[in-house]
Amino acid sequence: MVSDTTSPSAAQGRRVALLTLGCARNEVDSEELAARLHADGWQVTTDGEGADVVVVNTCGFVEKAKQDSIQTLLAAADTGAKVVAAGCMAERYGRELADSLPEAQAVLSFDDYPDIAARLDAVVAGEALDAHTPRDRRELLPLTPVARRDAAVVLPGHGSPARPTPAAATGAPATAAATTDPVEADERTPAHLRQVLRRRLDTGPVASLKLASGCDRRCAFCAIPAFRGAFVSRTPDELLAEAEWLAKTGVRELVLVSENSTSYGKDLGDPRALEKLLPQLAAVDGVVRVRVSYLQPAETRPGLVEAIATTPGVAPYFDLSFQHSSEPVLRRMRRFGSTDRFLELLATARSLAPEAGARSNFIVGFPGETKADVTELVRFLTEARLDAIGVFDYSDEDGTEAAGLTGKVSAATVKRRYDKIAALADELCSQRAEERLGSRVDVLVDSVADGVVEGRAAHQAPEVDGSTTLVAPPGGGVDLAALRPGDLVRATVTGTEGVDLVAVPDEMISAAPGAAR
Repeated sequence: MVSDTTSPSAAQGRRVALLTLGCARNEVDSEELAARLHADGWQVTTDGEGADVVVVNTCGFVEKAKQDSIQTLLAAADTGAKVVAAGCMAERYGRELADSLPEAQAVLSFDDYPDIAARLDAVVAGEALDAHTPRDRRELLPLTPVARRDAAVVLPGHGSPARPTPAAATGAPATAAATTDPVEADERTPAHLRQVLRRRLDTGPVASLKLASGCDRRCAFCAIPAFRGAFVSRTPDELLAEAEWLAKTGVRELVLVSENSTSYGKDLGDPRALEKLLPQLAAVDGVVRVRVSYLQPAETRPGLVEAIATTPGVAPYFDLSFQHSSEPVLRRMRRFGSTDRFLELLATARSLAPEAGARSNFIVGFPGETKADVTELVRFLTEARLDAIGVFDYSDEDGTEAAGLTGKVSAATVKRRYDKIAALADELCSQRAEERLGSRVDVLVDSVADGVVEGRAAHQAPEVDGSTTLVAPPGGGVDLAALRPGDLVRATVTGTEGVDLVAVPDEMISAAPGAAR
């Protein structure tokens, strides 16, 4: 049973605020924590006002993200609540973070997640919790991917069956937002009968669905595999069960997330598992769009490109992690590809779906990068016609191979190159948006506030790729005042503002269920 209400026992319990920083994967982890805490009688919120405990799900990816996490922890401490650090930064630094941040009453590891309620009970009781000593989580799992399913390792966001809620334990109607009935599941159990350990922290029409955790790649600049661990896929049945549950809570777009979505299924014995899963997810009742994120170019197979570009209900959207395009730089990064190979990949996608969206991130100033490398990157960006471009200036990260490389680029040169590429990216993305003038786009309405209707076209992912503002048609068409979050409409692009579009809705494709019209 699914409900957005709070059970009486939970309402009478202690109040915990979950503050989530970083990527969409962290958002999924927070919603697993929310389900566990609610099942143990905690009242869960995202507002720190009046909370007994504030849990900050930190990001530990790059220096700026770590500083944001520290500032959020310090601000939470100023409220007078007990403060707990969780998430990637907490996992990555453990005892070191605890020693340097006395404002936090506890620093938790991923291994604490199954017992999160007991940890917070101890914090409220004033007990001191010893912070963990960080370790390379890749070493916790077998080297062979197919042998990892049986390893007893905590994988945030994968979930394990929750205990019954206090309401269920007392015979009262179940009201937790996660299904917690004690059903024994095996490979023959239908998706709708499988347990889902998740409690939504917002009511929007878009939600992330975690395909997998960890990464087996060894990119020289990235520390994520060391604290997220080796790659482990979730099974298709688990994903379909969660997708069905999310749809019942009002989710209309599923965003598939992981550290590396193109690896999905390799540990399940099926490298084509994602291609097979996409149409199944798109067929879930209530879901109108499925979006895949975090694709590795070197692993993006032709069959997967075709599935993303041509499957009904799947956004023709390619979130490709290029990072650079100069072959020498990519080799030093321990990555593969080149300007021409990347352009060929994009051309293949657009041959199948001419209006396909594409985005990527790039690092400038990597050790050994030369002027010729930057020129090659400019060539790629100019020809690639990407809809969204993220630019990062290189910085050394603890525990990465790149931190020990020679040929470091001076800080002044890194900044100069960053400013140049970032400005070029803004210009090119604005030009790409202008190319869509006069085209028709399918827009999922995200919000309606004060008469302003905001949504996203298929080439616009949540938070990172811009948005589409819907404006009233000059005569007839869709009634703008009647639109609600979750509606999917077809619209004609009439204007642009940077990467953002302005469009007139022409027809309703799929109305959000349950909204009065």
